[in-house]
Amino acid sequence: MADRPSRADRGVVTLTLTTDKADPVNPEGPYVRRLSDERFEKALRVVINSVVFRSSGQDLTTAGTYIEMTSRILEPALIGLTVLAVRSRVKR
Repeated sequence: MADRPSRADRGVVTLTLTTDKADPVNPEGPYVRRLSDERFEKALRVVINSVVFRSSGQDLTTAGTYIEMTSRILEPALIGLTVLAVRSRVKR
C-alpha cells in the first residue's frame, strides 16, 4: 500500500491552441510567368483530393499526401484480395 496516492484531485482543464496561417493572396504578374511545376503539382493535388480522395484535412507534406492517396487506393484492393483468398479456402 505504499504506492497509493494520498488524495485524488478532480477538475476541468481547458486548452486553446491558436495557429497563424497567412491569408491567400492573388498572384501578380503575367499569366505565363506564373505557370510553374510547383503550382501545377499543387493544383493537381487539390483537384484529386477534392474529387476522388476527400483528404483528411491535415496539412501534410507532399510525400505524406501521396502516401495517403496510395493507401486509399490500395486498402480496398487488399481487402478484396483477402475476401477472395478466404472464399477460396472455405469453398474447398
